[in-house]
Amino acid sequence: MAEPALAHEEETSEGEHGDSTAVTPRAVRRPRRTRRLLVALAVLAAVAGAAAAGLGLGDRASDAGAKSQLPPATATVTRQTLKDSRTEDGSLGYGTSTSAVGRVPGTVTHLPETGERISRGAALYRVDDDPVVLMYGAVPAYRALRTGEEGADVKELERNLKALGYGGFTVDDSFTDATADAVKEWQDDQGLDQTGAVELGRVVFASSAVRVDALGAEEGAAIGPGQKVLSYTATAQAVTVELDTADQRLARQDSKVTVELPDGTVVDGRVSDVSTEIIPGSGPDEDPTTKVKVLVALDGTKAQRAAASYVLASVHVSFTAGEREDVLTVPVAALVALSDGGFGVQVVRGTGSAYVPVGTGLFANGRVEISGTGISAGTKVGMPA
Repeated sequence: MAEPALAHEEETSEGEHGDSTAVTPRAVRRPRRTRRLLVALAVLAAVAGAAAAGLGLGDRASDAGAKSQLPPATATVTRQTLKDSRTEDGSLGYGTSTSAVGRVPGTVTHLPETGERISRGAALYRVDDDPVVLMYGAVPAYRALRTGEEGADVKELERNLKALGYGGFTVDDSFTDATADAVKEWQDDQGLDQTGAVELGRVVFASSAVRVDALGAEEGAAIGPGQKVLSYTATAQAVTVELDTADQRLARQDSKVTVELPDGTVVDGRVSDVSTEIIPGSGPDEDPTTKVKVLVALDGTKAQRAAASYVLASVHVSFTAGEREDVLTVPVAALVALSDGGFGVQVVRGTGSAYVPVGTGLFANGRVEISGTGISAGTKVGMPA
């Protein structure tokens, strides 16, 4: 068993250092065999003391000869549910804002209102009175789409056309003549020239319906490629939390959290996105800092309804990185490093103590889960002063 090499008891049998049961100080000659045994025990005790000193145990291992030596303080092994949790401040809003930039040159003839919700097939804004249409998809529009083109963006376009009621083609990654016919029907309904090809900038792809967050242009303004027209967010409310990098373990993708709203209502949430963000220093001599940006979705109708009256608000988000039910725990400071690796605790019984190896589990709130032979609820363990 791996433990600090502490000698808990050493008998002395002659001379003025003997205990009350030892032979009296009179000169009594021991047999040679007995003397050799006593010398061997003394050498073993010296080696054990040197090993304990090498463990870095400090004053607790400095005197290896007395069983009665006890640690300066003790703690009790406790059986409990251990939870690694943390509550952080967050901002209730609509999550990450995305910019829509112009690709079709011309004059802005219509813009939506801030806060307006726009769904698939509707105009996000208009240029020269022609619509820039919102469609759903993960691949941004990056090229014109016409007969002969292939790719994920083609399939994305065809999936939207099908959802909007246009047919006669197969939803795949190939833009065929049948796709072009469907595009012409769609262009006719939108008041566009029926070319059968979708020019770059005529469609904006977003993951779902959007909420207009802010406007970056004015009606009547001339825009060119790359100019910001507006920004948008998701339509469902969400919470944004910034964590220190040391606390990143709290925010695992899709892990469940709870959110306390300003009126004290607690609703369920889920970590929907985790990203790293570098924040520049505020001055020339201040180093940039790295933060973990966490987006928390409010799951379910109940949560969304409870948050609906708050457009922007400060909230409290409770994360749980780990939980262990009905386990034995001690303060983290009770652990000592063992010479051959691993950890142990100094078990105190009566006037004596012994170092016992333990396995460790969850660390949380200054305590640690432990297990080991002879370790049970109520066991006393040594603590530093």
